[in-house]
Amino acid sequence: MSEVILMSDLRVTAIPVQECGEPLVDCRGTLRVDERRADTAGNWAHLRLGVVERLLRAEELLPDGWRWLLVEGHRPPALQQNIFDGYVATLRNLHPGASSNELSTAATRWVAPLEAAGHVAGAAIDLTACTRDGAEVDMGCPEAATPEESEGACYTKAEGLPERAQRNRAVMGEALSAVDMVNYPTEWWHWSYGDRYWALCTGAAFAPYGPCDLPRGSVR
Repeated sequence: MSEVILMSDLRVTAIPVQECGEPLVDCRGTLRVDERRADTAGNWAHLRLGVVERLLRAEELLPDGWRWLLVEGHRPPALQQNIFDGYVATLRNLHPGASSNELSTAATRWVAPLEAAGHVAGAAIDLTACTRDGAEVDMGCPEAATPEESEGACYTKAEGLPERAQRNRAVMGEALSAVDMVNYPTEWWHWSYGDRYWALCTGAAFAPYGPCDLPRGSVR
């Protein structure tokens, strides 16, 4: 789809969920997991098994010396809502004349509303690429930079990016697209498989992953 469809679009939440029961699995030891957003329960390091399998296959398609660097996977619903509410509050301070609906829609450029969020299903991941020694590959702006902080450079196909960053994003996108993952076009780092946004983008009749919890005993 050529248009940018935001998570606030009613077409996203209209997608039905048929939970397949696939487990959340700990990515630590399987893929390189960054700890910048680590939580004590270990949520951030978990993803659905099908997502992990696709990331491993996509990693084989990366240039020699590159690896995925997983920044954040699963989120509890309360955390997702807190992030959303916090960004809405930030936008309200920047645009005091905007309506609540306008602010909520603008917020979904950077964080999904709870009802459409792939992170709470273990289906979405924030990631970048790094070299074997852990140095992050240049993607043109920091992972998780807001549209305001990055002046729009967070958009996957933002104009005016340095040629190297454009090329690196393209390499990343080709590898992930090859394993049927989809990108949220306002965030170059956000990819998913099996959530409602993925279903809308791919034409799937339903999303196989819905909100889920960590298995017991998963904390390290």
